Amino acid sequence: MAFKRGFYLICGLCSLALGLLGIPLPILPTVPFILLAAFCFARSSDRLHHWLMTHPWFSVALNDWAQNRGIRKGLKKKAYIVSGLSFAVSIAIVPLIWVKVILLCFALGLGFFLKQIPELDD
Repeated sequence: MAFKRGFYLICGLCSLALGLLGIPLPILPTVPFILLAAFCFARSSDRLHHWLMTHPWFSVALNDWAQNRGIRKGLKKKAYIVSGLSFAVSIAIVPLIWVKVILLCFALGLGFFLKQIPELDD
């Protein structure tokens, strides 16, 4: 039992770290890693799960996802804007055409993924 709890705790901490890195990095998604961290903390640490679920940056989105399996329209709009700007800057900065093409593919993939998530009223 302790091994399983430790495993979930380590996975949750790694997921949280990757989610936080995903905030400034356009290629790394934030939301899936934060959702995974919440899942892992729910199975390993009541204190960290409570902290994550009540954190001002994540609580609204996590609770919306947990209760309704969707995200608010305003948050979705922000996700489109921030990721679009991040990818645009990255594409403008990178000198290699093949990297630009990969970034563009990721941007389009993220856009299609976001479109599939149900919207909740703000």
